[in-house]
Amino acid sequence: MLAGVAATGLAAAGPASAELVISNWDGYMAPDAVTAFTSETGEAAEMVVHATNEEIMGKLIASGGAGYDVVFVSSPFAEVLHNLDLLEPIDAGKVPNLVNLFPEAAALPHDPGNTFSVPYAWGTTGLCYRSDLVSPEPTSWNDLLHPAEAQVGKVTLLGTDRWLLAAGLLAHGLSVNETDQAKLDEVEADLIEAKKTMLAFDDTTFYSKLVSGEATLVHAWDGWCNYGIAENPAIKFMIPSEGSDLWVDTMVVMKASGNKDGAFKFINYILDAKNHAWAAENILYKVPNKPAMESLSPDMAATYPNMGMAPADLVALEQLRDVGEASRAYAKAVSAIKAAQ
Repeated sequence: MLAGVAATGLAAAGPASAELVISNWDGYMAPDAVTAFTSETGEAAEMVVHATNEEIMGKLIASGGAGYDVVFVSSPFAEVLHNLDLLEPIDAGKVPNLVNLFPEAAALPHDPGNTFSVPYAWGTTGLCYRSDLVSPEPTSWNDLLHPAEAQVGKVTLLGTDRWLLAAGLLAHGLSVNETDQAKLDEVEADLIEAKKTMLAFDDTTFYSKLVSGEATLVHAWDGWCNYGIAENPAIKFMIPSEGSDLWVDTMVVMKASGNKDGAFKFINYILDAKNHAWAAENILYKVPNKPAMESLSPDMAATYPNMGMAPADLVALEQLRDVGEASRAYAKAVSAIKAAQ
């Protein structure tokens, strides 16, 4: 899910010679996580950075997973890697901290029982808006796609394939994993029309646009809306009445890994409550770790209400899944939308 977070200077862009190679989005775990893991376990390790799911997938598929041990990818991409037989089954005996996961996180539709992936962070997508500049408050995806006159030119949509189309699919009452071409065509046409009212497609700076007032209503991942809330408490997040998606970022172990025991040790290290809590406290994303979430200050949910969303409510949303061959139709539709004048 992560499109990019604050840079931490953790590593170079490709694997080198360390015994254990971990690939993650920049800034998505504690800056000292790898060195602390090495100190605690004696396992030599290094962290390398990927900017997007698509970037790391290209490398993993081209190499058959060679050169990587633990990789952070969003769940639809973990499904693809599993279906390509590139993932090592999760050895629960070597990851005792799996017990820290919420029960709902051990029963996710893409991988019931965490057989090939371990959830790291989860959340949803919705409307992030300036409550002092938007009235009445939004309730529907159509408030984003067909905004009131006062919001025209002040709306942004996520541009990543799955989330851009999800906004249109949900507005039409469809599944976020829809594969029927006729329905995808309808959504494409609607989003092309919606583009005329937009300020921009924006996956990385939409919350800054809200803070400045350049935008008043944006399509946002919940954690990223929190970045705006941190700067202006008039910014609010809501899930539209039609529902939304459940996104899950996961940790997987490559079958080509030369150090699977070390890989499982690293996942176990991350699942330690105090280590996993870092993500919730510092990147303002919910983590599927019960003791980690319980350790957070009550002030966090008071300041960022979506951080208090119950796991049962979160998993009631539809999880983004691998749509197989329809991925090409998604990409084609998004290209057409972005190219439209």
